[in-house]
Amino acid sequence: MDFTALLKSIKARKFSPVYLLHGEEPYFIDQLEEALEEHALAEHERAFNQTILYGKDTDYLQVVDAARRFPMMAERQLILLREAQDMRDIKELAGYAEKPAPTTVLVISHKHKKLNGNLAVTKAIKKNGIVFESKGLYDNKVPAWITGYLRDRKYKIEPEASNLLAEFLGTSLGKITNELDKLMLNLPKGTEVTTQIVEDQVGVSKDYNVFELQRAIGHKDVMKATRILNYFRGNPKAAPLPMVTGSLYNYFSKVFLLKELHAKRESRQEIMSALGLRFDFFLADYERTARNYDRDGMYAVFALLREYDLKSKGVGSNLAGKGEAELLKELVWRLMHVDSHTVS
Repeated sequence: MDFTALLKSIKARKFSPVYLLHGEEPYFIDQLEEALEEHALAEHERAFNQTILYGKDTDYLQVVDAARRFPMMAERQLILLREAQDMRDIKELAGYAEKPAPTTVLVISHKHKKLNGNLAVTKAIKKNGIVFESKGLYDNKVPAWITGYLRDRKYKIEPEASNLLAEFLGTSLGKITNELDKLMLNLPKGTEVTTQIVEDQVGVSKDYNVFELQRAIGHKDVMKATRILNYFRGNPKAAPLPMVTGSLYNYFSKVFLLKELHAKRESRQEIMSALGLRFDFFLADYERTARNYDRDGMYAVFALLREYDLKSKGVGSNLAGKGEAELLKELVWRLMHVDSHTVS
């Protein structure tokens, strides 16, 4: 069951006796746990029928003992097992999951990693309850997610602004929603969030960011790249080298895929779908970069990104002697001088 369907069923008060909420993205787990806490019990029932346990401080016998109790003056009880990833003997819950108490809703929140699907406990929960895997979003899906999050709250956002926020905030949905919620506090409903609003209220520059740097590199715009590098030198927290190399890798991966799709003569709509692009002007940006790098040039780009990613982690580089700013300057210069020819 996907997130939307599961959330809808919880709000409709259709409960399962046991839930396993696990995976890399904590945001969806938090949202589902919050919904279960809100809808499983009425407010006056919680004092006697809601129990919160933490994996690090709990063993399976405590969980089973709590789950086997009968609710007091209520239809059901709710057991929230938080931070289950820290529970040493979670495997031993398999016996309970095989025969869960029908008057208990047991919620197991296992964050930041999956619980092995081959374990007896996972199989038993899947058989008698609900297993939800909370997967992180891919980079190219974040702008659309930001747009949808704001749309659901009666706001709009420019495509460039959603891309700017995605580039600046990364893929952590908790971090993204925190910034968006703060942004909405200062804006009336119906407002369209622009790049200028993002720059003024979030603190990311619409002209000096990783998104603009990758475009400057791809377009071989030396003057623009130099201005951005000078800004980063004065604001080192704006562009840590590992973040820059990761962003550039994603950017050039799309350029490489674009060249492959062009070679196969795929339609423009098929290309945009494959690259996860919603607007034609983004595709035009990638196409311009693709004309600046032939196949050998692309391989050279990926080799450089790998080299400097390792250097940013202290492999083959003395950061104390050179510093991230110098390494970034080197990387950008070398990327913009990769031997290539214009491809029609």
